[in-house]
Amino acid sequence: MTPFELYRPGAEKTSLPAFKPLVDPATADNYLPSPALAEAVNVALLLGQPLLLTGEPGTGKTRLAWHITRSFDNLGPEPLVYEVQTSSVKKDLFYHYDALGHFRWAQDKEADPEADKAQKFIRYEALGKAILIAAREGRRSVVLIDELDKAPRDLPNDLLAAIESLRFDVPEVPGAKLEFKCPPELRPVIVITSNSERNLPEAFLRRVVYHHIEFPEPDALVAILKAKQIAFGPEDDPEAIVNHFCSLRKEKNLAKCPATAELIAWASLLPKLGFPTRKLAEVGNLGAEEKKLLYASYAVLAKTEEDLRKLK
Repeated sequence: MTPFELYRPGAEKTSLPAFKPLVDPATADNYLPSPALAEAVNVALLLGQPLLLTGEPGTGKTRLAWHITRSFDNLGPEPLVYEVQTSSVKKDLFYHYDALGHFRWAQDKEADPEADKAQKFIRYEALGKAILIAAREGRRSVVLIDELDKAPRDLPNDLLAAIESLRFDVPEVPGAKLEFKCPPELRPVIVITSNSERNLPEAFLRRVVYHHIEFPEPDALVAILKAKQIAFGPEDDPEAIVNHFCSLRKEKNLAKCPATAELIAWASLLPKLGFPTRKLAEVGNLGAEEKKLLYASYAVLAKTEEDLRKLK
């Protein structure tokens, strides 16, 4: 059984499939979703609804889309990503029209041997690519809509309308009828992330499967580090790294707490610096050179000048 089972209209489901983390040494994926996150993915797939993820930056919201893709053989090599901008509108989810490029080409079209190929000024975006892949290749895709909370007020509801219809046309190309629609059985698997910087509309929230990624417990953080194939030596101790990291998050009153991504980067850096991480269990006994190395490494964890001072 794969970690996630794709939704099939009319298929009978009596229980959620068991989750088995995908560990792929060849790609060093080693992403370890919690059981609760795996269940949320399964619920979204069973219902055929988008999955909305919130959580601290760096807790793995965007990486889940890559993990879902790699958990199946028929979802393509990687997810199709649309990074939401403050100026995004519904059309941008499907395609981008290079009006300026088209205008410049039109001024010189007599010298252009491909004067009938105005379509070259259309760049298809994540949802548009998913629809084209379904129509032309007969397979599903994973679509990641990243940081939806950056969007203008109307985009979340427009996004749901776009997901429900999964069809679009390109009126900017003259003399060509560019209309595309996704077959219902090949609907993309859609993951949406938000950093909760802005409240999303209630109408939108009612029509998605929601999951908040909690910051992992220490045991889970240790498991994550061990899965990351970090080049630990005999002087290194993942548990000591995690315990010291958690104490910094808890006791230093940081403006921006480091998350899982920073922990992984920091744990990878310490052995490269030659710092014996087992000594993090007794920081008070560090020598002057060891303290210097440790303080230097905090640059990976701090995101503001004030936080860096607090860590040191």
